Amino acid sequence: MNRATALGACLFLGGSFACQLVAPASSKYPIVAELGWVRMRVTDLEKSRRFYKEILELREFPEKCFDSEGSCFWINFGRNIELLPIRNNSEKAGIDEIGFWAPRLDSLRKALVASGFEPSEIRTGQAQQRFFEVRDPEGHLVLFFSPTEGGSYVFSPISHHLIHTGFIVRNRAAEDMFYKDILGLHLYWQGGMKDSDTDWVDMQLPPPSNGWVEYMLNVRPDADHHTLGVMNHIALGVPDIHAAQQQLIKNGWTGSEQPKLGRDGKWQLNLYDPDDTRIEFMEFTPKGKTCCSEFTGSHPGPKQ
Repeated sequence: MNRATALGACLFLGGSFACQLVAPASSKYPIVAELGWVRMRVTDLEKSRRFYKEILELREFPEKCFDSEGSCFWINFGRNIELLPIRNNSEKAGIDEIGFWAPRLDSLRKALVASGFEPSEIRTGQAQQRFFEVRDPEGHLVLFFSPTEGGSYVFSPISHHLIHTGFIVRNRAAEDMFYKDILGLHLYWQGGMKDSDTDWVDMQLPPPSNGWVEYMLNVRPDADHHTLGVMNHIALGVPDIHAAQQQLIKNGWTGSEQPKLGRDGKWQLNLYDPDDTRIEFMEFTPKGKTCCSEFTGSHPGPKQ
């Protein structure tokens, strides 16, 4: 299939980004073009707001949330984190939902219905985005949305790239049917704590996004709260992990973890928000030895 892409045009002007999502002339869009949104359930909204606003230096846009009770922080235009307070005993702290920008929202919904899924009706959010939700084969809640108009925004000096989100997966084949066969993601890299193991599977979106979702495999069913927070995580891309660390310390981060080379050869640094959800900072390109498999796609971030 010819997967022509919908482009996000951004210029850096005087400390702010002026961005506009632009669809190409061709009608053959990708099924999903960007990993654009993650919702976190939090136990203390004000405490979490301070972490994302002061430590990560993300700009808050309350009126851009999908839920009127949420608080939203923009990583880049069209890519944001939504914090939503826990409202009853059935809700747990941590990643609650992930979202993708889908250029052909109506067609995607019809395709999911035809494949046996039960998406919600298309609704309109606070910022006038059209969106719908569906559960993937393992019950993870996924939102698909259309973009809003562009504008000028000042983004965090640490990172303005949401490059991946990871979540626990029990049945890789079932998840591949959704993310690979329907949404069109492809295997980017896979590896494990041992060269012979596959604990992480990265399924990549098409260019120019090059972001991915990460299956976190082989997690015990009785995993504790901390382990769940480690596995269900988001990753923000940076060009220099040590510079990012210094800025985080300057912002008041007091964590003890140090930058380290991951098994994929990329420098990374792990932080934890007030509910113990891992926020991983990761360099865009590998700088060390890569274990287990080769990369099969271009890396996200600035042009390589």
